[in-house]
Amino acid sequence: MSKRVAFVIGVVLALILVTASRGIEAGQAKSQAELRKPFVGTWRLLSIEGGNNQANRGAKPTGLIMYDAQGYMAVQILPDRPRPKWTGTPTPEQALDAIRGYTAYFGTYTIDEKAGTVTHHRQGMLDGGVVDFVRKFELAAGDRITLTPVGGTGPATHLTWQRVK
Repeated sequence: MSKRVAFVIGVVLALILVTASRGIEAGQAKSQAELRKPFVGTWRLLSIEGGNNQANRGAKPTGLIMYDAQGYMAVQILPDRPRPKWTGTPTPEQALDAIRGYTAYFGTYTIDEKAGTVTHHRQGMLDGGVVDFVRKFELAAGDRITLTPVGGTGPATHLTWQRVK
């Protein structure tokens, strides 16, 4: 066998091995559908700890976050503070005060198991700002999840949710 033929056979075998190992790795990676299973359902807000939003949200805000098996999510958080009341059309100041501290958005979500993050890809939102919200997640005993925003500049905020049964 010539050196050239041996070289070609070696290259072909190396390519086969690389391709096969990638196929095995891909087969071992969990699909998004599988990764979503622990998230699917409705969760109620238990607490928001840390951060600097208490002035806008109050001591005990309430909220719900929902994840479905198809990869859609929605969240609303209502502040625990006096809310303005008016009749007729609100003034710009009244309208701003009504939404201050209120969070509402919906979209899709993806999970990065290796990084331990869930990303909310916002499609509709009350506020402006970034579209993708990346959160570190910790699942506890299947009925609690803590989400911590990634990449913030202030003190870390931890939102703890409990599955609604």
